[in-house]
Amino acid sequence: MKKFTLAMVMLLLGVAAFAQKTVITVAAYPAVDDIVKAALQDWQKKNPNVEVKVVGREYADHHTAMTTALATSTGLPDVMTIEYGYLGRFAQSGGLEDLEKPPFSLGDSAAKMVPFAMAQGRSAIHGQVAMPTDIGPGAMFYRNDLLVKAKVSESELTQSWESFIQSGQKIKKSSGAYLVAHARDVKDIVIRTGIPAGQGVYFDEQGKSIIETSPRFKRGFEIAQKIRAEGLDAKVNPWSNEWGESLKRGTVTVQMMGAWLGGHLQNWLAPNTSGLWRSTVLPERVATSWGGTFYAIPKKAINKEIAWDLIKHLTLNSKQQQLAFEKFNAFPALLDAQNGQFFEQPVAFLGGQKARAEWKTTASQIKPTTVFKNDSVAEEVVNAELDLVLNKGKSIDQALKDAHRLVQRRASR
Repeated sequence: MKKFTLAMVMLLLGVAAFAQKTVITVAAYPAVDDIVKAALQDWQKKNPNVEVKVVGREYADHHTAMTTALATSTGLPDVMTIEYGYLGRFAQSGGLEDLEKPPFSLGDSAAKMVPFAMAQGRSAIHGQVAMPTDIGPGAMFYRNDLLVKAKVSESELTQSWESFIQSGQKIKKSSGAYLVAHARDVKDIVIRTGIPAGQGVYFDEQGKSIIETSPRFKRGFEIAQKIRAEGLDAKVNPWSNEWGESLKRGTVTVQMMGAWLGGHLQNWLAPNTSGLWRSTVLPERVATSWGGTFYAIPKKAINKEIAWDLIKHLTLNSKQQQLAFEKFNAFPALLDAQNGQFFEQPVAFLGGQKARAEWKTTASQIKPTTVFKNDSVAEEVVNAELDLVLNKGKSIDQALKDAHRLVQRRASR
């Protein structure tokens, strides 16, 4: 009988262990892919026999790949990352697991998360198909140096949309700086104000378009039109090179987005402007969200229970959620993670302002809204009609009527 040396036994055990190793895939976009990689060090201590492959793609490429994967059931990851803007389409696809059912059984953990984000990840037909990990409480970032020069107070910016526009007039007169990058930014906020429970931004409970009938849209278009008529927007689109330059050079005063924009300004958009920016609430103290990240498990994924264990670590672990906020500006969706000294610390980039506490307050005031499959279609149509109002002088009533008709037709297909 052949004798085995200790070295041979150890080698055979190592080979067996390697053979038993489970490989799972996480598909993500920047900087979620980095957050997942950073979280793996702790998670893999408890899961040494699991290898995690993080497939990172650029934002648009990632969602295109996931759309194709769900449609064809090929190339599906075990954990799928979804940004809020795509959530309605993916949630209604029928291709994602309901996390409230076995073997996942979300149960009482749902109450640990920000309520509006949980509502966003829920489908009336398919259940809780996505788990939130970070949220984007809406904030208004502004150049304090430009306000000081124009003798405009923060309260004038936030009191009302009328005083917001008047502030922009003073700022442009004193410095030549525009109030906002694009009038569309203002419309995006106004149409998200006062949405009734059960409805979405563009659709009612039955999935019917409310673009023509809801006063939110008319007011949003009117304020955007006023800003354009007064010459207060730079006519540049977010994330364009021109937009980035305007933030660096101080030719745009205000940018309204999710609280995460502060980190982007500091780290790569305008790092040389430290101390010049401040953060405050949106005009009329509107509490709304901008974006947010969710994790989901495809129904045809292979390693679902391991995938769910990783998702729980990423979303329900307070330490992990706090680290993601501190390192990557991912505002936590887990309520327990919204505590601690980090939220009370001054933010040097924002002139020593304790902005995180205000973002937390805003997050607590955001009301749940429903996402729909055709939200992205509706957004595209509404923006196209607003462009016709701003650039071609089309009447607002006609633009909203046409947008409603086109969205309703496309949604009924």
